[in-house]
Amino acid sequence: MRQKKTKEKNRALTNNLYALKLMWQISPRLVIHGSITQLLGYFEWLFYSAFFMRFVINALETEKELQYILAFLAVTISVFASMSLYNNYVNGKVIPEETVVVYQKLNLKLFHKATNVELSCFEDSEFYNRYTLATDQAADRLIATANNLVGSFFGGIAAVFAFMFMFEVDKISVLFILFPIIGNFCFNRGLSKIDFDRNKDMAPHNRRIAYVNRVMYLSDYAKEVRLTDAFALMRRDYREAIKGMIDVTKKYTPKAMIYHWFRVMFTFSFIFEGLLIYGAYRALVSQTMGLAELAVLTSMMVSTTWILIGFTDNLVAAVKNGLFVNNLRGFMEYEPAIPEDYDGADPGDEIQTLEFCEVSFSYKDEEVISQLSFELRGGKTYALVGHNGAGKSTIIKLLMRFYDPTSGVIKLNGRDIKEYNLQKYRALFAGAFQDFQIFSMTVAENVLMRRTTKEDEEKVTKALKMAGVYDKIMSLPKGLDTILTKEFAEDGAVLSGGEFQKIVVARAFVQNRPIKIFDEPSSALDPIAEYRLFENILKDGQKKTMLFISHRLSSVQNADWVFMLEHGAVIEQGPHKLLMENHGAYADMYEKQAMNYLATENFSDRRGIFAK
Repeated sequence: MRQKKTKEKNRALTNNLYALKLMWQISPRLVIHGSITQLLGYFEWLFYSAFFMRFVINALETEKELQYILAFLAVTISVFASMSLYNNYVNGKVIPEETVVVYQKLNLKLFHKATNVELSCFEDSEFYNRYTLATDQAADRLIATANNLVGSFFGGIAAVFAFMFMFEVDKISVLFILFPIIGNFCFNRGLSKIDFDRNKDMAPHNRRIAYVNRVMYLSDYAKEVRLTDAFALMRRDYREAIKGMIDVTKKYTPKAMIYHWFRVMFTFSFIFEGLLIYGAYRALVSQTMGLAELAVLTSMMVSTTWILIGFTDNLVAAVKNGLFVNNLRGFMEYEPAIPEDYDGADPGDEIQTLEFCEVSFSYKDEEVISQLSFELRGGKTYALVGHNGAGKSTIIKLLMRFYDPTSGVIKLNGRDIKEYNLQKYRALFAGAFQDFQIFSMTVAENVLMRRTTKEDEEKVTKALKMAGVYDKIMSLPKGLDTILTKEFAEDGAVLSGGEFQKIVVARAFVQNRPIKIFDEPSSALDPIAEYRLFENILKDGQKKTMLFISHRLSSVQNADWVFMLEHGAVIEQGPHKLLMENHGAYADMYEKQAMNYLATENFSDRRGIFAK
């Protein structure tokens, strides 16, 4: 137990030093000026209580000349007026300016780290909780931690001098200093631990509340909320989260109240009232202390108490913030299993083969892909088909190295893809995915997914035409410069699901990559639009390696090779014609879909007759 506490203390100290080092990297100006203001603050306390009061009283008692006293007062006023001007400069200019710098640079570091960790981290609720704790008010906590650490350092030095001054005036009076030390080190530290544990237990409930808030104002959920009882479900989750927060509060409040009461009594009541009674006794009863000494002692008592309170508050806060910084540090120092900046061999841009060699993949101990082996040859068109849960999307994520296999190897041109530079390897792929996202940016930026130039307009136009959405875009007031969604623009465009999907397909068209992946690219399109889209996809994919994922088998019958998947394994493969002749699972699925299409067409014909 003792070793555990020692490790916690050492961890808290190293966390604070980490925070100070990070602050120095981000804003040395704020660290320097913050340190100077804290040093001057402690100097002011000690000067007035230990030196100024004693000087004035001694000067009056020894009947020093008035000019001598006035000169001292003039110098003191000048010094402290200059200090006040400096403090105003720091508080009015340095801190506001540098706080913005800290927010900007720290968030950029966090965003960069967030984009560098593997995709599976964001599907892990425990990791996501740690991430939200790390980023929650990260800049404020970092600044506070650095200030607390510096304040603890200078506060400790000031406390030693205050102790020496009080010891010089009255040796017994220093015993009263133990009270605020006990109050802050013991009880305030306990309060900080309670606060940290409470926030930790609150994190899942805060995440749920944030989710409900997000759902209730995003347009993506508006129709379902209004047409269903989803609002009741959201309200239930919200109430459960609020109840959870209340339960957490109730859990920690009684203990926190007890700690708070003892902290106040030890920190303020015992030293103020105790030392006043002691001083009054010596001055009035035993008459072993003069009124001048009592005045100095009283002044020193106030200063020393607040110095000790400041010192211990900073120290306890540093320990408390150290616990929060632990999440920040843990996130920043996390070593991703698949780092986005991994450097390796250059894969080139020629695709000869892509192979899955006995690849297995498990997600949270559940096997999704099992001993999967197949080969894609450059310049050919392939299709992955199968029912939901067959493993199609997982194969794509493994292929693009969002995940690494649990066992087995994926090879590009005969070489393990782990050996390639990750960014250069992924640059081989262009894709349109079923779970796409539209960003609150212009149409052109949503297609290119980067900053646009004048030279890009022709490429974007061609891609939109191939996707079949160019006419719709040009009918908008600002054309290619139209902002999509109304998230930040009142005149933003909200298109249909099929139109948004076509813009996503245009992202694949605009990129000249050797491998193109289309994951359910026509799921929101009608059969005619689907037919035209696939014509353009095949035209664009000439001499490229094409990979389709689709539930609609009619859309993949022109593929060179089809893989039929079930439970993460290939159960049939071959050209469409051969698979139909085999009368297996693929043919059965194709025929059932064809019957559904025919039934729909017949029903439409009958509707037309009835309408007549």
